[in-house]
Amino acid sequence: KKDSGEININIEDDKIGYVAQNNMKDLSFPATAKEIIMTGVQRHGKLPFYRKRDWEMFDKVCDMLSIKDIVNKQIGNLSGGQRQRVILARALIREPELIILDEPCSGLDANITNEFYNILDKLHTENKITIIMATHDLDEIKTKDVRVICMATTVKFDGKIDDWKGLE
Repeated sequence: KKDSGEININIEDDKIGYVAQNNMKDLSFPATAKEIIMTGVQRHGKLPFYRKRDWEMFDKVCDMLSIKDIVNKQIGNLSGGQRQRVILARALIREPELIILDEPCSGLDANITNEFYNILDKLHTENKITIIMATHDLDEIKTKDVRVICMATTVKFDGKIDDWKGLE
């Protein structure tokens, strides 16, 4: 329960992406992967609903995440890993400078988790995207240049992942 404080972010709101925990319960949700991805750039109450740049970014993120072959499939018919890539694509289509992820690999098998973390590493190193992620999967993080902040009511640890792994 928060009782005070503030967070200052020097990034415009539209340059922040969010990836929720993979917890889709209604697998009959009637939307395709393409429709889900495009919700990241919808212009409500404005015409055109999507701009040319939006479709260019759609193609770019689908290529980047290797999901071109599933974009016309209903979201509920995709595997958990495919759904997480679609949700990541929805965040990336905004061309974010910061992505916040909440337990993005919860419920995914080890191979899919490893693949997802490799994608995040590539996004950080090649696209210079800042990533903030809540996770319990510290053993799965392979990148060495990761700052870990362990919180349990207060900050219990703040440092490099190699130093964290050395703690008993």
